[in-house]
Amino acid sequence: MGKLNIFEITFSNPQAVYYGGQLIQGHVTVELNDEIKMRGIRLHFDGGARVHWTERHSTGSGKSRRTVTRHYSSSETYFNHTLVLFGKGPGQKGDDPVLKAGRYTYPFSFQLPTGIPSSYESFTGRVRYSVGGVIDRPWKFDHTTRRAFTIVDPLDLNLEPMATQGASANDDKTLCCLCCKSGPISCMFKLDRLGYVPGEVIPITGEINNGSRRKMTSSFADIRMTVQYHARTKTRTRCNIVSKIWHGAIEPGDSDIWNGDHLPVPPLPPSGLRGCRIIDIKYTAVLNVVPSGLAFDLVVPIDIILGSIPLQRVAQQYGLPPPLPGTNAIPMQPSAPSNMGLPPPSYAECAFGKVNIREESDNEHTRGNMDYAPVYSYYNWNQHEANTFMPVTEQETE
Repeated sequence: MGKLNIFEITFSNPQAVYYGGQLIQGHVTVELNDEIKMRGIRLHFDGGARVHWTERHSTGSGKSRRTVTRHYSSSETYFNHTLVLFGKGPGQKGDDPVLKAGRYTYPFSFQLPTGIPSSYESFTGRVRYSVGGVIDRPWKFDHTTRRAFTIVDPLDLNLEPMATQGASANDDKTLCCLCCKSGPISCMFKLDRLGYVPGEVIPITGEINNGSRRKMTSSFADIRMTVQYHARTKTRTRCNIVSKIWHGAIEPGDSDIWNGDHLPVPPLPPSGLRGCRIIDIKYTAVLNVVPSGLAFDLVVPIDIILGSIPLQRVAQQYGLPPPLPGTNAIPMQPSAPSNMGLPPPSYAECAFGKVNIREESDNEHTRGNMDYAPVYSYYNWNQHEANTFMPVTEQETE
């Protein structure tokens, strides 16, 4: 058995969900089976965004032609703070203290800056927040531990002018059938509002007319999450279908009506990823028609807004009382008592699932759970499970 038995970080808020400007509090537990000489025990609070991807390019010609791998990246820092819990800070002189065998608890607190973006994790880019602990030992390997936490940007739909507005869109397409033009297929798509929060459903209203001589295999509605990653010299765009519902086939000459079908909104970060300059997020509701045979889908999109705080009139439809004068529609701080008799939202794991958050500075001895998924505000008014959405697939678009 080694000298170190326990080295872990515990947050006072068990959900580990915070908002910009809040105070993070908790404690570090250290349990030693034998004394350890050390420079000190430190905590490092880190928050920032990073974008990185590689592309293979061919250069030269003929026999001198070769393939090179180019890296595209950018990053930004929101905070970087070190707190000394015991002993000396980095670079401080003096004798190294010895911590005797036993169990120790060190409380900590850290004030988050305001205006920081929501947590976000993907293969190409991320916004990540964590607390790392180190037992700094002279001339020996350090003991390290790390714990991630989630930041949620309180994007209030009541402050977004477009959120309450409805929108409609339509398009048509003419297919070719045995070298002859067929009649058009047309699609009308309508939404009664544009602002939603995770846990709601989007009522899909639309009409599809198949004026062609070809069968339509199906129609479906989906939510698309379009993410732009900005490196220093290039931007990469990826589109994820995060929720989807289907209708069946449409025979030639027939129509199909979408009469308020429910398209669920899964746990996702708010639109825009406000506060982050290198990652942009946009959401679109789309009604699609799938022709049989060789033909592109007919696609009719409407941009929507995904927030963290729901529209007041929508919350009241689910039996929640109107807010008192001078208060928000929904209290957003997880640990704060409500002054309106309303509970804060629940929090659900991101639709993308867990990722491994091991950093380059970590090694196989770093303690802490390295499988992590951000969680987001989730208003389960429609009583569907947050973890029953379709698997998310990521596709690159030009």
